[in-house]
Amino acid sequence: MLVTVPEPEKPAARWQGVYAALREAIIGRKLAPGTKLPEDALAAIYAVSRTVVRAALQALSHDRLVRLEPNRGAFVASPSTKEAREVFEARGLIEPQLAALAARTATPADIAHLRAHLAREREALATDANAAEAIALSAHFHVAIAELAGHSIYTGFVRDLVSHSSLIIALYWTQRETTCKCEAHKELVDAIAEGEPLKAAAIMREHITELLLGLDLSRKDSPPTSLQDLLK
Repeated sequence: MLVTVPEPEKPAARWQGVYAALREAIIGRKLAPGTKLPEDALAAIYAVSRTVVRAALQALSHDRLVRLEPNRGAFVASPSTKEAREVFEARGLIEPQLAALAARTATPADIAHLRAHLAREREALATDANAAEAIALSAHFHVAIAELAGHSIYTGFVRDLVSHSSLIIALYWTQRETTCKCEAHKELVDAIAEGEPLKAAAIMREHITELLLGLDLSRKDSPPTSLQDLLK
């Protein structure tokens, strides 16, 4: 008699699912800054082991969306207004340089990839329910520009900064368009396609400045919200 042995569970796929669900809840502002994320409660909510939950929380911590505190556990990150301003100031220094480099190196295939990405951004922004996806796509766009520049150190900085920016935008934006106006992204792609480094740098610099100005950094943080009420 042939016995069929079930395939072992793939832990990577399990934690990635929990990671994606929590990331969407945080960026979509379902989970307030400071909300405690107990491993046992999350394991029950998502029907996974605490080991799987721990891996997801560590990945979210790497993205600066979750804060891990020794002997206290995990919490949704609470970026301060000072931190928010510094993140965008850093982006304003680095990303214009990368946009200029991208304008010198981008191929027709690269431009086609960027334009396809813009189409996905427009689709997400057109749907009110897709705020988290719109923010994620905007972040990916900026990383894609950095990757085209071919500067690995700066690209690493941008990955970290835009990941940090995602929660900042979700917390402090004053209008949906602050996720990143598609028009600004289109102008950037056009300048890169035209091979205009100075123009691309100027557009990126103005774009980052507009993002910072579009955030309400005088806003008070909301009190932590019950995890069970939001995710069960």
